[in-house]
Amino acid sequence: MSIPADDTERVAKAIAEIWGGEAFAFPPWPGAWVAMAGDDRSTTCEVYPRDQTMAPGEGPDGAVGPLLDESPSKYVAFHFATATNKSEDEIVAIAEREGWRVRRSPRGPLFDVIEFWVEDRLHVEVLTKEMQADYLKNVHIDMWR
Repeated sequence: MSIPADDTERVAKAIAEIWGGEAFAFPPWPGAWVAMAGDDRSTTCEVYPRDQTMAPGEGPDGAVGPLLDESPSKYVAFHFATATNKSEDEIVAIAEREGWRVRRSPRGPLFDVIEFWVEDRLHVEVLTKEMQADYLKNVHIDMWR
């Protein structure tokens, strides 16, 4: 996945910390960083400068590239849910250290998440081991049917 941020390095490092991974500069994109979980799926989150949108390249063979957005929206209609091996207190501590909004939030009677608001504008749902178990037990195709 990729997300926009004002401070790409700080955001990538916080996400990597949630996963127990590492963050690195991402040279293919100007000013970007990447968070890597270091897990068996190579879970990765690329963090791009918020004022650089992703645009298709020129012509049928042009590769994706940055397009400057001089007035990017503060909020986006995007979020992701992610698992962590850390405790709720550890996740809350990361958000509090960064000065970002964080709160435990029930998703009906099915499961809870930790609402982790990156830069107080981008919504990430973080699920501890206990929350993951409830999610896997209660959210599936048959439930949606």
